[in-house]
Amino acid sequence: MLPKLDVPIFELKLVSTGKTVKYRPFLVKEQKLLLMATQSDDEKETVNTIRQVIKNCLIDELNVDTLPAFDLEYLFLNIRAKSVNEVVEVRYRCNNIVDEKACNNLEKFDINLSEVKPTISPDHTKQIMLRDDLGMMMKYPTFEMLYEINGKTEEEIVFEILPKCIDYIFDSNMKYPIKDTPAEELNEFLDNLQQKDMEKIQKFFSTIPRLKTEVKFQCKKCKYEEDITVEGLQSFFG
Repeated sequence: MLPKLDVPIFELKLVSTGKTVKYRPFLVKEQKLLLMATQSDDEKETVNTIRQVIKNCLIDELNVDTLPAFDLEYLFLNIRAKSVNEVVEVRYRCNNIVDEKACNNLEKFDINLSEVKPTISPDHTKQIMLRDDLGMMMKYPTFEMLYEINGKTEEEIVFEILPKCIDYIFDSNMKYPIKDTPAEELNEFLDNLQQKDMEKIQKFFSTIPRLKTEVKFQCKKCKYEEDITVEGLQSFFG
């Protein structure tokens, strides 16, 4: 019988809960899954593959399907860093205007993935107060929902995404869990939201923790300097 290969174990603290989880690097079987996903134009297949790879690599019991999108991205980024390389090369095209034309020079720079983590806005909160004694406690969109949000109008977010992101509604007397609330009743409640309520809801979505890092960019061609934000899982592998 062939000897078994030792696999290193790493730890990572999740942003949403503060819970520490253990994971291992990719093995050949995960690399094959990721290779097939990169060769596909099916976005849903890519999402499912990333989710499956994380499930495979986690040592601890964890429901990956319900994890907030930023926790899932953070986990994948760190698993990838420990599996391949903690430093990745990213490309950025200079948009400085020189003699009325864009410089357009393509620069490459390195990012240390171990230093990247979800950034939390100081004014972000999951509790949305609609009236003095009435509010909603939100839950974060999952990785799959994140793709649904992209390109959606305000109305589409309300009717398609918002119901999935409400944990419970509360008033001065009690909590009303959404899982126990009939869809018709919830829809009626959402239909009666005011514009000021929508602004508070939009703020929740716009300030959700995001995987990003700030980079000081300098163009070697025109010497232009700029602070740029590298954001989103895809951006770190461009």
